[in-house]
Amino acid sequence: MSRAPVSRACAAVLRRDLTLAWRRRGDIAMPVLYALIVATLFPFALGPEQALLQRIAGGVVLVTVLLAMLLALDAMFRSDIEDGSLEQLVLAPQPLALMLGMKILAHWLTTALPLIVIAPLLAGMLHLPVPVMGVLLLALALATPMLSLLGAVLVALTAGTRRSGMLLALMLLPLCVPVVIFAAGAVAAAQQGLPWVAPIAWLGAALALTLVLAPLACAAALRIALDA
Repeated sequence: MSRAPVSRACAAVLRRDLTLAWRRRGDIAMPVLYALIVATLFPFALGPEQALLQRIAGGVVLVTVLLAMLLALDAMFRSDIEDGSLEQLVLAPQPLALMLGMKILAHWLTTALPLIVIAPLLAGMLHLPVPVMGVLLLALALATPMLSLLGAVLVALTAGTRRSGMLLALMLLPLCVPVVIFAAGAVAAAQQGLPWVAPIAWLGAALALTLVLAPLACAAALRIALDA
């Protein structure tokens, strides 16, 4: 198999998913609106004390982004299963893991990237210091792709199952805890003036490992789910 057809197939899958997401722009806006609403409610619930809001800002933004991503996780492969294109993708001569990697990339671009763009606004509403914003964005840039990759494996395991949203949330929660701990630890260390590179390095190493293994696991789980 030559490299050109594989690259063209990857580009076609990515372009198709981005086009479909653009046609459903309301679905892209829902996680963003959810994150804005949740972050706006915290100052009203806890009061305007700046020191308290600064202390919790990093964790609140990270958890808010995580929960907002869960809103769109269940729909990652739903339309492909309904119209039969996922079965065609399984039967295609191109590597299934690579094709699914493109679909996961499209999901991250349409779900997580808008949340990362508004993250400084959310953190600003909670009075997060400006010098810490860069660490927060770096932590989100490493944590959100990992959550998309791990979520894709779980979505593939439950492919074809109706009302699997609650099941996905319960299955993903134990996998999200270490990601949130390291990301929030890096932001907290930056706020206190302590070294924050180590948690970011751990996140980067975990992302590199997940980037290699998750598409393979997703392809295997999808074949099992479709054959069942």
